[in-house]
Amino acid sequence: MSKLEGKVAVVTGASKGIGAAIAKALAKDGAAVIVNYASSKAGADAVVNAITAGGGRAVAVQADVSQAAQAQNLVEAAVQRFGRLDVLVNNSGVYEFAAIEEVTEEHYRRLFDVNVLGVLLATQAAAKHLGEGGSIINISSAVTDVLTPTSAVYTGTKGALNAISGVLANELAPRKIRVNVVSPGYVETEGTHTAGIAGSEMEAGFVAQTPLGRAGQPDDIAGVVAFLASDDARWVTGEVINASGGVR
Repeated sequence: MSKLEGKVAVVTGASKGIGAAIAKALAKDGAAVIVNYASSKAGADAVVNAITAGGGRAVAVQADVSQAAQAQNLVEAAVQRFGRLDVLVNNSGVYEFAAIEEVTEEHYRRLFDVNVLGVLLATQAAAKHLGEGGSIINISSAVTDVLTPTSAVYTGTKGALNAISGVLANELAPRKIRVNVVSPGYVETEGTHTAGIAGSEMEAGFVAQTPLGRAGQPDDIAGVVAFLASDDARWVTGEVINASGGVR
């Protein structure tokens, strides 16, 4: 029997990159998956098609998790379609660096609305349906350790996420709901290619800082998330797990 057989998962920001890999990994382990997307319907549909082609169950659902009503609708879609909710992966995030001289109110609010408020709203909606054994996994970043210049706002959102996750681990523990964080290092994705980072001197710098000597791949992160979603991690909560190739 697959580790997640009979479970239902919502993965936010799952139309590409790390989120897409997580959705596929959870489905491979037997979960029915809600593949959330904010704008890329084609990407989400491609993830769903890949899952169903492999015999899995998945549905694409549009929602901007920084909006309370939409976050609520996303979770309700999971319950209505599959009858329950067991796993929430808060992966949606905005990645944008700016030097302190370039930080604006719009930049700050865009990042904090998605990266922090979105996690709170999705978790608030999901907590009503998660039962004993439920698992919430929040995707953070190794920038909270590396403290990269020009990342003050982005790093601030991930630092807030780490702290919030610890609070929620304690708050939801009496209900036997686990809350953990996965903190990736540099990962090669569609986004890094679009931004011109993949293949650049910047990527080479990231790899040079990585003890295992290569760029991360989305599947490197997805496997850790799948573990935390499963009963193999039943005694794990309140943890920040670095999936960074050794970056500290």
